[in-house]
Amino acid sequence: MSNTLYDNDLQLWIEQTIQQLENHEFESLDIEHLIEELVDLGKSEKNTLTSNLKILLAHLLKLKIQHDAPDSMKGSWYSSIVEHRQRVLDNLADTPSLKSFLTEALEKAYPDARKLAIKEGKFAKFGVRVPAESDYPLTLPFSIEQILDEDFYGL
Repeated sequence: MSNTLYDNDLQLWIEQTIQQLENHEFESLDIEHLIEELVDLGKSEKNTLTSNLKILLAHLLKLKIQHDAPDSMKGSWYSSIVEHRQRVLDNLADTPSLKSFLTEALEKAYPDARKLAIKEGKFAKFGVRVPAESDYPLTLPFSIEQILDEDFYGL
């Protein structure tokens, strides 16, 4: 069983690693764990983008498919679209290299977004039409430009 600082107190390990880098103490760096953390950081950025796209796409889909829902229901979808689109735009602005991952992220996010929209669509109440699963396209019905367009709402 390992008993390193990295295993026992990640935050303290990070602080120590920063200190070692600032002091040019490269020989004492825990290179193996430093590489692991940097790889995880890259994955985290991609996962954040994909997660925000999933919610954004689910609610764009809901507006497209359940366009006849009452405004009271659609209001929360609009709010979610605004919030998650802004998160996506912020992700892309903060980490411009993620733009090259955007197509892959959309391909990963869409099937989950479709499932989420179908699940949420089944919660419709008060006489609101519950769409058939077949109403939800199997392939992404929006272009990247539409998805990133702050004035686009799937309609």
